[in-house]
Amino acid sequence: MPESKGKNRNDEDDERKKFKPMNWKKIDPQTFKKLNPQQKSRYLAYEDPPKEITEAQQSVQKRLREEKKQYKQDHAPPTQEEVMEKEKQEKLIGQLKAAEARNRLRIMRLRYQANRAQEIGHLISCQPTALKSVRLQALVPAYIDIKDKGDTLDKLDRERVEELLEDTQGLLTNRIN
Repeated sequence: MPESKGKNRNDEDDERKKFKPMNWKKIDPQTFKKLNPQQKSRYLAYEDPPKEITEAQQSVQKRLREEKKQYKQDHAPPTQEEVMEKEKQEKLIGQLKAAEARNRLRIMRLRYQANRAQEIGHLISCQPTALKSVRLQALVPAYIDIKDKGDTLDKLDRERVEELLEDTQGLLTNRIN
């Protein structure tokens, strides 16, 4: 049995046996116009779509295929150079964010120190006597000195301090009347 190109005889038999929905009763256009919308939609559900609709569907399918191709081209995997550039940019953004955070902390610290100094100044000014305010000012400084000032003595002062420290008998500091 020679097989033809495309469909063979078994495929044609299967198509004939397969149920194909269709309108068995044909309605003339005047009767169709008189039907309510639900009946019209039921009738048209089993009719072949008009040629304009099939052409529109084909054009939509074509446009969708083109958009899919364009999407694949636009979202291709990045090249090595693009990856390196992106990493470089992310690193720079991270450094900028860290600098901003440091600046916010510095500003917050300065604001806290200013508020603390203002509060201590207020407490000192509210003391009943000058002696108590001087004592409080000496015990509670308005600004905390965190910085290490290092050596504040010059060379001559250092030698003098060392001489005084070595004087165990107090000959340099004791005064005779």
